[in-house]
Amino acid sequence: MEHWFTPWRGSYVSSARSEADCILCSISRSRSDRENLVLLRAAENYILVNRFPYNNGHLMIVPYRHCAFLEELEPTARGEMIELAALCEKALRSAYRPEGLNLGINLGRIAGAGIDEHLHLHILPRWSGDTNFMTVVGGTRIIPEETGATYERLEPLLREGRGDAKK
Repeated sequence: MEHWFTPWRGSYVSSARSEADCILCSISRSRSDRENLVLLRAAENYILVNRFPYNNGHLMIVPYRHCAFLEELEPTARGEMIELAALCEKALRSAYRPEGLNLGINLGRIAGAGIDEHLHLHILPRWSGDTNFMTVVGGTRIIPEETGATYERLEPLLREGRGDAKK
């Protein structure tokens, strides 16, 4: 195994980013929902299609509050996050017919968080064999559906599930 020493990156890795730098806060403030792949806005969280999905239908539930840990969220925001996860589960089961689902929160960069300063819940549909040789051998993921198509497929199901379907 190779080891690369990059001491000049230490200050970047350990620096705290402000809410103004946070892509998830920026998306929450934007009103370009379709452009940002925001499927639904609730009182304390919003749902969006992950722009860098692991699988088709990879969603994220993001609190509006900029915080890194569950304990920093109000109980109502935590509760709403789980209710939205159930709504996502129903929509994903209907649209994709997955064999299973993964729900996960990575708290901290070491735990796998790509955006560690702003908590978010991942919801991924899963199928037998969805991790194939391309991932293992080539370090490449094959995602057969473009994120805009995922948005179009799920947006009406989530709105309908909340009772605010477009007339």
